[in-house]
Amino acid sequence: MSDWFHWQGQDLHLALKVQPRAGKDEFVAGQDGYLKVRITAPPVDGKANQHLIRLLARTFKVPQHQIALTAGETGRLKRFVIHAPRVMPGFMAENRGRL
Repeated sequence: MSDWFHWQGQDLHLALKVQPRAGKDEFVAGQDGYLKVRITAPPVDGKANQHLIRLLARTFKVPQHQIALTAGETGRLKRFVIHAPRVMPGFMAENRGRL
């Protein structure tokens, strides 16, 4: 079990630490109970949250409506729930939740 994700039935719960205005979108490292994610979007008017939802949808191969932001709407520390992800990214499967 990882400290930054866990399963509850078919729902995958993620704890993310987000760095907006990065040079590229990327999942960086699991640390201190969060997976660090860099995104190119600015933290303005919810743009970073929407960008992050699109990135998670592409990564886990689910429609955006299956992803819910459950905590951290205005902060860098966020919690998401992804319902029934179709794909587990290599950084989760190969490293048991740690990059």
